[in-house]
Amino acid sequence: MTTGTRYSTPWLTGFIADLPTPFDRDDEIDWASFEMLCEHQIKSGATAIVVGETMGEASTLSPAEHDAIIRAAVNTSRSRIAVIAGAGSNSTSQAIGLTMRAEASGADAIMSVVPYYNKPMQAGIVAHFQAIAASTTLPIILHDAPARTARELSDETLQQLAGSAQFAGAMDASGNIARLLRLKALLPPDFRLLTGEDSTASAYLLSGGDGCISVESNVTPDLCRRMHECCKQGDVECARSLAIRLARLTAALPQDSAPASLKYGLSLLGLMQPRLRLPLVELDETSKSSVAKAIAAVLVPNQASEARGWQAASV
Repeated sequence: MTTGTRYSTPWLTGFIADLPTPFDRDDEIDWASFEMLCEHQIKSGATAIVVGETMGEASTLSPAEHDAIIRAAVNTSRSRIAVIAGAGSNSTSQAIGLTMRAEASGADAIMSVVPYYNKPMQAGIVAHFQAIAASTTLPIILHDAPARTARELSDETLQQLAGSAQFAGAMDASGNIARLLRLKALLPPDFRLLTGEDSTASAYLLSGGDGCISVESNVTPDLCRRMHECCKQGDVECARSLAIRLARLTAALPQDSAPASLKYGLSLLGLMQPRLRLPLVELDETSKSSVAKAIAAVLVPNQASEARGWQAASV
């Protein structure tokens, strides 16, 4: 049974970009580029952005940088778009600290990942998230990424947590459409379910999912917004056509090479430099060519011609 009324999160829907953190030549955050990334999403009509999470290389950000990224997103958004702050850790006390600072920095919600590496039991996962919830008044979006954490958020655990109104939804990075259908029958109707895999986004949305925490919507937010609209209207042919158009880009921006592939793609669009922090490194030349060709094939003609020029210069 749900305790209280679910937190109002009308913006927790559609394609929500997981923004990368841009770095300059001195390995400092490039604030001008970060503002451009935020504005790119706002102008496309996106309802929310995620900052300081997987694509944001959160594990390499200092606490001060993490707080500053959230404040910068909030200040840039000026309430035009919701800011979801990554605030996860495999240490409950550190996750609580990140959550409290995200709230103080003005975030609209936090995203909190299942504790990684130390492999807690499901009871420990429940206690972890309940402790985080007790530390904040913000809505919490659960992040289930078993490939990264080595622990899944079981259906039973998710059902237990969804009984609290503070847990607004979950991002499922397993890419399992069958699980979505199973969870829809178990969870409150106002609990939002989002995929974390662009490759399953159209099928997920057409099967009743609420949205996608997306890599490729950083590059093509307009096309992703159109796909969401088609899925909401039940227009399968439209959604299928857009999914086919985006498929090459999806393949060029796989999770196992992101954020390197994402940053390189955005550098071709003039939005940032492709720099990363160790242990992540930039793409090899073959992968760069694949990303450039995919962008050239997907973008509208005037942008595609520019991308073809960038691709030619990069090989």
